[in-house]
Amino acid sequence: MKLIWILLTLSILSSDPSEIARNNRIKKKASTAFQNGQYDVAAQNYALLYDSLGVDDPAIGLNLAHSYYAMQDTANAKLAYQNVAASDDKKLKSIAYQQLGVMSKKPKSLQESLQYLKAALKADPMNEGARYDYEVVKKMIEEQKKQDQNKDDQNKDDKNKEDQNKDQDQKNKDKQDQQNQDQNKDQQKEDEQSKDQEQQNQDEQKQDKEGEEKKDQQKEGEEEQNEDEQEQQANPDTKQKLEEMNISEEKAKMILEAMRNNEIQYIQQQKRKASKPQDSGKPDW
Repeated sequence: MKLIWILLTLSILSSDPSEIARNNRIKKKASTAFQNGQYDVAAQNYALLYDSLGVDDPAIGLNLAHSYYAMQDTANAKLAYQNVAASDDKKLKSIAYQQLGVMSKKPKSLQESLQYLKAALKADPMNEGARYDYEVVKKMIEEQKKQDQNKDDQNKDDKNKEDQNKDQDQKNKDKQDQQNQDQNKDQQKEDEQSKDQEQQNQDEQKQDKEGEEKKDQQKEGEEEQNEDEQEQQANPDTKQKLEEMNISEEKAKMILEAMRNNEIQYIQQQKRKASKPQDSGKPDW
């Protein structure tokens, strides 16, 4: 039994000419399809050789990766290139790393692209395509840094300008507030002056009125004194008669003033009576 198992194993491990012929037909079919732009057919045949038939050939793996890349199937292409990059064939390894670097040549993954291209040059320093891509990506990174620096500087300038504008706005506001306060103080001062002037005018008017009243009283007193003097001059014996009646001049003046007031009241009553309308049905006497 053991002998039979060994023979079967050896027969499997041995190179079958029919398998070689089949593999060559598939390789040719895949290559023709790739050249004709039938990348899906090429990928199917290369995958059949590399995955299903277990053909351990990095060149087939690289062609499979190229087919996926041409189909824009970036996920499978990246996986296939990584498999080739793990092989021992330095040239194919360098090409696989180069393609991974090209696929990563995007603004957000430039550092990753640069690392892939470094690995490509390390695997094969004679890979001029990888060297060119390396310089391009390096220049892109430097340009990106410069743009970021300019952007940072611009942001700083904008922030400084914004701060300056805020400071200026605050200064303008403070200045306006101060002007408003000064105007309010001036207005209050004017109001107080106006109020003081008004009070002064009122006081002057009051003084003028009091002066006029005082003048009127003085005038009335003078008139009364003149009347008394006239009466005394008109009747020289008045003083003597008052002395005989034992009445002082002050008391006599009071009596005279009372008589005058009674006379005035009588005249006013007569005027009020005369102003009332008479009854048409009664005689006017």
